[in-house]
Amino acid sequence: MPEVIFPGPEGRLEGRFNPGPRPRAPVALILHPHPQGGGTMNNRIVQNLYQTFVKRGFATLRFNFRGVGKSQGTFDNGIGELSDAASALDWVQSIHPEAQTTWIAGFSFGAWIGMQLLMRRPEIKGFISIAPPANMYDFTFLAPCPSSGIIIQGDSDEVVTPSAVQKLVDKLRTQRHITIHHDTIPGANHFFEHEMPQLMKSVDDYLDMRLATDR
Repeated sequence: MPEVIFPGPEGRLEGRFNPGPRPRAPVALILHPHPQGGGTMNNRIVQNLYQTFVKRGFATLRFNFRGVGKSQGTFDNGIGELSDAASALDWVQSIHPEAQTTWIAGFSFGAWIGMQLLMRRPEIKGFISIAPPANMYDFTFLAPCPSSGIIIQGDSDEVVTPSAVQKLVDKLRTQRHITIHHDTIPGANHFFEHEMPQLMKSVDDYLDMRLATDR
């Protein structure tokens, strides 16, 4: 997984990129949790998401938001981080301009950024949102949510209340033409400390189903 440095809105951004194994490979962008809570692209969940997309033949990028690791700039409360994510997607698409489909996956703060990016980029056809912080940030921008995806939550999450996530899921499910899957992992805390296999099984089962039908 080669280290890459690419231009962002506030200077260089640092990432790890696995190019697609074939022309027209689909693209996946993975977003990490809150920089001020120690979130980086080396977060365990982010790395697992990265590996699962790589295994499936996606051109896959995870990167550090501004001010994290070797990425330049300073934390910007989500506004600048959304610009970083858009720049990261631009960069991958410049390498794979013929990509047939684009996915976004994010954990916690990264899920919030990912779902905002979804609203701005019609080429994103699927999303994986793990523990989206629906009790901390406003998700009303998802009106309407443009793509189908899955929201995964631990039922013992001490940071993001499961009831807030359930409310978000219920709201998104009222829309037509998209399908929102929702998995709850029993006993899992916010970081899925002991439930990583169950979390990744949920992700993999969903991708198996979606990629089979999308073909």
